[in-house]
Amino acid sequence: MQLVLRKNIDNLGKIGDIVNVKPGYARNYLLPQDLAMPVSAQNLAQIEGEKKIEMEREIETRKKAVQAAERLAEVSVTIAAKASEEGHLYGSVTAQMVADAFAKDGIEVTPKMVALKEPIKELGVYEVKISISEEIEPVCRVWVVSE
Repeated sequence: MQLVLRKNIDNLGKIGDIVNVKPGYARNYLLPQDLAMPVSAQNLAQIEGEKKIEMEREIETRKKAVQAAERLAEVSVTIAAKASEEGHLYGSVTAQMVADAFAKDGIEVTPKMVALKEPIKELGVYEVKISISEEIEPVCRVWVVSE
């Protein structure tokens, strides 16, 4: 079944794309959620208008993301954790703990945005990527100190 998308959908397409999907997917998900509509000249014209509005919205969102990235690149946070004399942590510092440390400084960061390759298990200074969007990933410093 051919549909034209009204919203960007991961692994399917962007606004205005004409996609072929199975009838059940269209009937049970895309059409009831108002994510797509049948292909017709009138619908294609309507989608073009929606596409322009969405592009403007994306530009504004990108500007805000760049501003947030610049602010995040200048910030460093400190996390106090219990550690042995050798500097090994009793436990580990997780993405949730990093997000909470940013929240204490008044910066909105979710645990999903924090890109830790693996949990931090030793004292020290770490550079952590914060994934604001696919292209924008500022690097922030996280200081892990002993309590």
